[in-house]
Amino acid sequence: MVTTVIDARVIAELVPDPELPMLTLADLGVLRSVDVDAGGAVTVTITPTYSGCPAMDAMRDDLRRSLYAAGYSTVDVRTVLSPAWSTDWITETGRAKLAEHGIATPGPARKRAAGPIPLTLQPVQRRVSCPLCGSPDTEELSEFSATACKALRRCRGCREPFEHVKEI
Repeated sequence: MVTTVIDARVIAELVPDPELPMLTLADLGVLRSVDVDAGGAVTVTITPTYSGCPAMDAMRDDLRRSLYAAGYSTVDVRTVLSPAWSTDWITETGRAKLAEHGIATPGPARKRAAGPIPLTLQPVQRRVSCPLCGSPDTEELSEFSATACKALRRCRGCREPFEHVKEI
């Protein structure tokens, strides 16, 4: 049986995100902690990118499967919602992988005071450069793309469509 915290953390850090498989859960910033108790039981803590994220079950299953395959017999995957995940948690490696795969990376998330989130009826204006040619002249085609956390955009320079991970 594997009994070191380092092994369990390394294994968990290699699990890919089911919606953005070029990223690991660690790259995405979803993986919060990995703990192994004296008896060898593993507890993994993750935070969804947004409440209701449909990939959470797949993330939990993939983490369990990887840790079971490494010899851990007891694996508990917990979900923690506070503090809420932010695109600021995406690692530099993760951002580089997104760009390498033609997905525009998010800018810094807006800082908000604690408490209720104000309702804004105006559309959010984002300035997003094309990850393919670098042109800042892009337009949003759809607020939502393959997943709710991405928007579909098009470059007016090279005319290519691309996805953009929205700032959260």
